[in-house]
Amino acid sequence: MDALSLARTQFAVTTIFHFLFVPLTIGLALVVAIMETVYVRTKNPQYKKMVQYWGRLFLINFAVGVVTGIIQEFQFGMNWSNYSRFVGDVFGAPLAVEALLAFFLESTFIGIWIFGWDRLRPSVHALAMWLVAIGTSISAFWILTANSFMQEPTGYSIVHGRAEMTNFFALLGNPQVWVEFPHAIYASFTTAAFFVAGISAYFLLRKKHIEIFRSSLKIAVVLGAVASILLAVNGDAQAKHLVVAQPMKMAAAEAVWHTTTGPAAWNIIAGIDQSGGRNTFAIQIPRVLSLLDGTNHFTGIDELQAQEVQKYGPGNYIPPVATTFWSFRVMVLTGGILILLALYGVYLLARRHAFEGRTRYLKLLPWAMALPYIANTSGWIMTEIGRQPWVVYGLQSTAQGVSNTVPAGDVATTLIGFTLIFVIIAAAEVYLMVKYAKAGPDAEPTPEMPLKTLAAV
Repeated sequence: MDALSLARTQFAVTTIFHFLFVPLTIGLALVVAIMETVYVRTKNPQYKKMVQYWGRLFLINFAVGVVTGIIQEFQFGMNWSNYSRFVGDVFGAPLAVEALLAFFLESTFIGIWIFGWDRLRPSVHALAMWLVAIGTSISAFWILTANSFMQEPTGYSIVHGRAEMTNFFALLGNPQVWVEFPHAIYASFTTAAFFVAGISAYFLLRKKHIEIFRSSLKIAVVLGAVASILLAVNGDAQAKHLVVAQPMKMAAAEAVWHTTTGPAAWNIIAGIDQSGGRNTFAIQIPRVLSLLDGTNHFTGIDELQAQEVQKYGPGNYIPPVATTFWSFRVMVLTGGILILLALYGVYLLARRHAFEGRTRYLKLLPWAMALPYIANTSGWIMTEIGRQPWVVYGLQSTAQGVSNTVPAGDVATTLIGFTLIFVIIAAAEVYLMVKYAKAGPDAEPTPEMPLKTLAAV
């Protein structure tokens, strides 16, 4: 593998690994804030135990997410220095705001929340967690603002071969931000909902701490149903936007090689022959693609390739179609399963003591904890792979963004090193999560201990 392939692989590994923790951090902060608000209003000690229990798991995940994010950022200056020089004046601004505003906000108030038990009024302590939850969402907004510029550049001009920001508010008003950011937030809430639901079901099956985990499951299924449905609605809006903003990505995601002049069929599954520019087979539903994307004229990959060549010059502008196609379908399939599971939980919620009697449903929920992670990862792969060969859409190719002075051997060495580090971090995360999840809500009176254990590991 050359330096470019290794650098792409390294960034994919670090990004996917980091993104395993980010959605749960964002979503679980909201869950804990809701639970603590209920505790403040009702003074029910069961809710205080819920807050402290889920808060401990939140802190473990938060700490690991911070560590993995730091590793990811260093690659911009090492493996992707040409990209950093080209887009740094634009890309650096939202990242700086994220660090100085959002991350400082959440890290400050998470410290107040950890050490503020019995030192602050309950309402002030709950407010601290709400500020943490707001901070995590603001952090996601600024990072996705930077990523959205890569997907759909706005508010810039090219000066001496570099992109310079000309309108900060155009960056904030980027249409891509306002379909990408809600999608990430709803995905985060869904992830947390099924995380809480899976662990709650585990305890309910064993008939332990029934009141605490019945209440936790109620919150989880309601949040999961609302968030997953909003996620699907927003995903539909995002797809319609991409048909206009990044038509090649959506053509690849649907494996449509030739332009349709009438209502287009939707490929449920297809055999992709990229070298031949065709599908070897396809199972289709007539007219459904036009219904989903709101257009009777769907431009195919071959016509889009010709348009890109005419606009940008000779080259191959077709992304890896099979990867884009299948990752999109994995995301949609897992998202659909999550909606069904959440809605069935809401149905059961309307029946008194229904959860305890529904053993099959409770047995499904711990396994369903993996589905949001699969959906999040496949969605992120589709988003980034479908943009290829561009690192900044229409402005800089991925090959132009990689560093020229970092040998392939050095990139391979750091790839191996980072992967080993991630394996160790993942082992620590799993060990601590399982340990404190199984220990139950009576294990420790305060949530600081997981951080001390994580530091020791």
